Amino acid sequence: MKSKKYLLVILLLADTFTGWSQASQVATTASPVDAAQQLPDIMTMILAIAGASLFVVAMIYIIKVNQFLYKRVVSLEAQKSGVTLQAETAEAASNTFWTKIRKKYWEDAVPIEREGEITLDHGYDGIRELDNRLPPWWVNMFILTIIWAVGYMYYYHWGGDGPSSEEEYKTEVEEAKKEIAAAVSGKAAAIDETNVTALTDATSLGEGELIYKNVCAACHGQQGEGTVGPNFTDEYWIHGGGIKNIFKTIKYGVPEKGMISWQAQLKPADMQKVGSYILTLKGTNPPNPKAPQGTIWKEDAQQDSATPQETEAPGSK
Repeated sequence: MKSKKYLLVILLLADTFTGWSQASQVATTASPVDAAQQLPDIMTMILAIAGASLFVVAMIYIIKVNQFLYKRVVSLEAQKSGVTLQAETAEAASNTFWTKIRKKYWEDAVPIEREGEITLDHGYDGIRELDNRLPPWWVNMFILTIIWAVGYMYYYHWGGDGPSSEEEYKTEVEEAKKEIAAAVSGKAAAIDETNVTALTDATSLGEGELIYKNVCAACHGQQGEGTVGPNFTDEYWIHGGGIKNIFKTIKYGVPEKGMISWQAQLKPADMQKVGSYILTLKGTNPPNPKAPQGTIWKEDAQQDSATPQETEAPGSK
């Protein structure tokens, strides 16, 4: 039974050293930044292994205490009955090197026959108080925590190798910003002709103008006056005005009139921006505007008026 206990402790220690060596190899092969980020994970792993080892050893210790109490009760009952118990031959053989080490550095309990030496002079209703030393296992664990704390302080504070609290805060803020940007990007990708809204901020309209001049101006004019495609500055629209109709026309195009679909080349957010910019061209009165095409679009009614116009040139609006 005891050999199995020692074997279990040895296996736990070997597992701890194996995990530490693997973590050290990872930290060595990684870049300094990655190593700094991996160190907290390594420390957490070591603490978890140490905690598991302590738990197992504590369970073994509890079992041993229960066994001792059981033997003590049996011995007292035997003494009351006048029965002499045969001495266990294993007790004499158990006084090995490892047993001495365990008793000295882990248990170090005062034998019952010597309790009188550590009994205090006072009592409480017949209950005696023993002046025992702190258990060595507790003292050793306390020393280990001090060593760990010194190493921690050196790495994060004195040595300057580990990130400070301020640096960790900045890193977490940057990561949060990236996550927010990714979430916003995913939300922007979900824009379609059913939920798109017109943008009014200067940044979005400026980006929309840039996109317009790069991909739309060749057919609709630099100022929206219309060339091959229709005029964007009047109230007439062939395929309906408003941000949703404009977005839909940009997205799917009008192939029969020569306008391609832009959904493969522009992101939904970009189509929203250029559509919003096109709305701002109404009433700008550029030079040489193209004649109106389509019907007057009433934004409030979201429907075409009954004033149709002849469509003369390919394009969309």
